[in-house]
Amino acid sequence: MKFNTQEEYGLRCLLRIAQFYEMEKTLTIPEISRGEGISEHVTAKILRALRLGGFIESARGHLGGYTLARPPKDILIGSVLKELGGKLYDESFCTSHSKGDLLCTITSDCTVRSLWVLIQNSVDTVLDGMNLSDMMKKNIILSA
Repeated sequence: MKFNTQEEYGLRCLLRIAQFYEMEKTLTIPEISRGEGISEHVTAKILRALRLGGFIESARGHLGGYTLARPPKDILIGSVLKELGGKLYDESFCTSHSKGDLLCTITSDCTVRSLWVLIQNSVDTVLDGMNLSDMMKKNIILSA
């Protein structure tokens, strides 16, 4: 169980775009890429996922670029991470790691499963209670 690079980069790109939301300024792929130290190819891929997830909007043309689809306070960090990579733990984890017909891997009596569920519920509580605006206020991001 760990966060992947797409989730890390996705949050960083989203936070960078959010810094300019109030100014109604759009950012281009090269600007975001340079600011975050991520290749343009990877940045474009992540921005596509964020756009398809409904977190950002894009505009073409000379003055085009990316902006948030809604205010930072309305974008939950848990939703972003789920869109970019899924959950840390889901039920399919146990079935994909079963060793034959061991009872532990296919029933709710599994002692390890209860730990993973507890951890996932705790993570969900924190991430679903935090929005993009909260992260911006806590100075989690560096200034542009």
